[in-house]
Amino acid sequence: MELLHLRYFVAVAQELNFSTAARKLHMAASPLSRRIRDLEKELGHRLFDRDTHHVTLTAAGTALLPIARGVLEQVDSIQWRLDETARPRRATLLLGVPSGVHPDLRERLEVLAERVSDRFEIKRWPGGTDRLVDAVCDGRLALTLARLPAGGDPALESLPVMSERLGAVVPRDRFAGRESVALTDLAELAYVVSPAGMTNAYFRALDQQLSELGIKKRIQISSATFDGISEMVSSGLAFSVSMLDQRSPVHNYHLDNVTVLPFSDFHPRLETGLIWRKDRAQGGDLEEVAAAAREVFAEPLRR
Repeated sequence: MELLHLRYFVAVAQELNFSTAARKLHMAASPLSRRIRDLEKELGHRLFDRDTHHVTLTAAGTALLPIARGVLEQVDSIQWRLDETARPRRATLLLGVPSGVHPDLRERLEVLAERVSDRFEIKRWPGGTDRLVDAVCDGRLALTLARLPAGGDPALESLPVMSERLGAVVPRDRFAGRESVALTDLAELAYVVSPAGMTNAYFRALDQQLSELGIKKRIQISSATFDGISEMVSSGLAFSVSMLDQRSPVHNYHLDNVTVLPFSDFHPRLETGLIWRKDRAQGGDLEEVAAAAREVFAEPLRR
C-alpha cells in the first residue's frame, strides 16, 4: 500500500464522486478508479458501493476513513515537526529594572529585546538596584539595569547606558519665579533621606556630599516611595534630589506644590548601567545578548 492510495481514497470519500475527486487530484477519473480497486484488492474489502449515479462508502470504507485521515495528517506534519525541532528554542531572560527608568531608556530596551527576539524573550523584573545586582550575581536574573556605582564584584561587567542630570525637588511656593537654586538657598530645608535598605550607593554618596557642602539638616522617612518624599517637600519642610528631565516618570509622583529646579552651583548626574556576569557574556549563554547590547548602547543616552 502506498500513501497515494490513501490520498486517492480520502479524496473520493470526501466527494463521493470519482470525477470531482479526480479533478481535485489533477488526474483522470479512469486511473483514479483503478487505484481504488487496487487498494480494495490489497485490503481484501470493498470500500465503495458505486453505480452509474451514486457512490457510497461501505462499512469497511467508513471504518478506513478516519484511519487514513490520521495517517495522512501524521505524514503531512513531518516537515513542520522537523523544522520546529531544528529551530533554536527561545529562552526567557529576566532583566532587572529599578524604579524611575526614563522612557527613552525603556525604548532602547525594546530595541535590544527585538534584536535578540529570535532566540530570547526578555521579561522585566522590578526592584531596588542593590537587590537586583545581587540577583544577577547569584543567577536569579540574567542582567539588570542599575544605578551606578553598583555591585563592585569583579565578576560583573557594567555597560553605561544613560546619564541623567539631577535637580533639586523643592516647594514650589517657596521658590516661585526661580529658574535655578544654589545650595545656600536650601540650607534652611532638611534633605529627605530614604532608609539605607531602600536606597543605593549613588544616593548614599550624594547624601554625604551634600553634608560636606553645608546641607546639615536631615529627615529620614520610613517609606522610600516617591509620593512619600513628595509629601514632605510639598509641606515646605524639606527638599530632595531627583531627575531634572520632565519626562522622567518620577515627576508623576510630584504634588501641586512641588517643582524640580536645576542647581546653579552643583552638577550631580545619575549614571545607569546594564550589568551582567562576565562568565555568562564571554562564551556563555548571554554572549549574543551582551554583543547586541553593546551595539544598541554604543552611544549612552544623556538627558
